[in-house]
Amino acid sequence: MSKTIVILLACGAVGLALLSGCSGQRAKAQQDSSKEGPEASANLPTAGVTPVRRRALSQSLIVSSELVPFQEIDVYAKESGFIKQLFVDYGTRVRAGQLMAVLEIPELEAQLQQDQAAIASQQDEIKMASHQVERIKAQYDVAHLQYTRLNAVAKGQPGLVAQQEVDDAQGKDLAAESQMEAAQGSLDAAKGQLAVFRAKLVHDQAIFSYSRIPAPFNGVITQRYANLGALMQGGTNSSTQAMPLVKLSEDDLFRLVIPVPESYAPHIRIGQAVSVRVPSLDRTFPGKVTRFSVDVQRDTRTMHTEVDVANPARVLIPGLYAEATLTVATTGETLAVPLAAVDRNGDAATVDVVNPSNRIEVRQVKLGVQDTTGVEIRSGLREGENVVISDRSGLKAGQEVRPKSIESPQYSDQEPRP
Repeated sequence: MSKTIVILLACGAVGLALLSGCSGQRAKAQQDSSKEGPEASANLPTAGVTPVRRRALSQSLIVSSELVPFQEIDVYAKESGFIKQLFVDYGTRVRAGQLMAVLEIPELEAQLQQDQAAIASQQDEIKMASHQVERIKAQYDVAHLQYTRLNAVAKGQPGLVAQQEVDDAQGKDLAAESQMEAAQGSLDAAKGQLAVFRAKLVHDQAIFSYSRIPAPFNGVITQRYANLGALMQGGTNSSTQAMPLVKLSEDDLFRLVIPVPESYAPHIRIGQAVSVRVPSLDRTFPGKVTRFSVDVQRDTRTMHTEVDVANPARVLIPGLYAEATLTVATTGETLAVPLAAVDRNGDAATVDVVNPSNRIEVRQVKLGVQDTTGVEIRSGLREGENVVISDRSGLKAGQEVRPKSIESPQYSDQEPRP
């Protein structure tokens, strides 16, 4: 019996040992699994994601240029003369037609007096010629009447009047007629000469009118080159030596000349709205495309485009640096992702997608219109899929990640510049 008890005690000890070992292994396994779950998830790389959404996009082009007056000219004198009166100076605002200066041209003044004297003298000659025509016409009327009567008697009563008397009367009639025609010719010539003198007076008056120098358009005087009493050379006779009177700039309207790259040229339209920002003033002004060259320059591959910028308050001044923003393409509601989600390699583009298993998928996508923060996805993605917008340098296709939603990401991508 004692032997049996010993055997039972030994078996019991072995059983307890086995149970103790099994329970220890199970506890260790449970402890390892409890450590493995959270620690393994914590060790996964974090990927900032945002869903693919629909939104409207507008693609813009920013081109920098310099503001120039819509019109700016140097005003020259057409005729040489001394500045007798000067009504403008730096900063003077003038209206179109407003008198800016008066020149003194003694030679033209003398020429006008000579023209007027010639006209008066010719008018006297015309009066004399008119009297001469009237006198000769009276003589002709008498001679013609005498011949007509004698000739009628000679034909009605042959032999009553000698033929010699009829012939003499006819000769006097023809001579008087010839004299009358000559006198009338002299009168017509005198009238023609009067017309010549009057035309010359009009011409000289037109030349003399250039002694008054008006403003050709509304603007402001930005330069004054001559002083009172200075001799102005005629700009038409010696354009290389002539000195301008002033520089006139139209300051209520400005031009912004921008070179549009050929890829954007087909999108430019007359009347297209343009946002013009002037950094030095920290202000933005509305403008519009008013003209363009319709051809692309071969050396720069750009199209000459001009934007008109109104300046009614005269805040803008010539020479200011400005940035013109043109909207060249727009979309309706379309699939779009942030620019930070797109990897570009030449013409190809890829996006990292976190699938429902939290693994990375690299998708080839086709891009469309792009604005300052996002880009249109024409193919390769579905609405609602999560795309990675954080640093993707350490991520690989098929890698498991811990996604973290980023609702309002900040992007540093900028608009394309030529």
